[in-house]
Amino acid sequence: MTVSIAELDAMPEAEAAELFASCCGASRWVTGMVARRPFGTRGAVLTVADRLWEKMDEPDWREAFSHHPRIGEQTGSVPQTTRGKAWSGAEQSGMDSADEGLRRELSVVNREYEERFGYIYIVCAEGMTAEELLAFARRRLANDPSTELLTAYDQQGKIMRLRLEKLFRTRNGTRDQT
Repeated sequence: MTVSIAELDAMPEAEAAELFASCCGASRWVTGMVARRPFGTRGAVLTVADRLWEKMDEPDWREAFSHHPRIGEQTGSVPQTTRGKAWSGAEQSGMDSADEGLRRELSVVNREYEERFGYIYIVCAEGMTAEELLAFARRRLANDPSTELLTAYDQQGKIMRLRLEKLFRTRNGTRDQT
């Protein structure tokens, strides 16, 4: 489902909150987005979204991370909205062609990552192959915890932005410019 900016601005708070939660699972971010309506334009939505994300703290980041499934899996520790689950599946479509050995390797790296950093390997997986996802995870395991947390924060911001863009695509694939 796509929506226009006018529809987003006019919808009930609970419905808008569910849409925003599909884009980012940080409840403070969702509440902030709902409270800042009406936006009027797509550009205003994206600007507010980015600014709010920049104001979030580590607990908000970790909350957002928890709404994603591990790479190669279908569900996260916190249930996603139906839309969020569908988007996660599409974003991880690079895993569709992965053989069993590669899936096992990624499962091991997922566990190592979580043990080292305390949260899931979060990555904007759109357009990445299973091999690229695995290689990126291995490289990130070498990061110190502070660097990695900022990397994960950045990746979550990219996912949020990508999903907002998807939300405002029209039926023919173009962007709602209003």
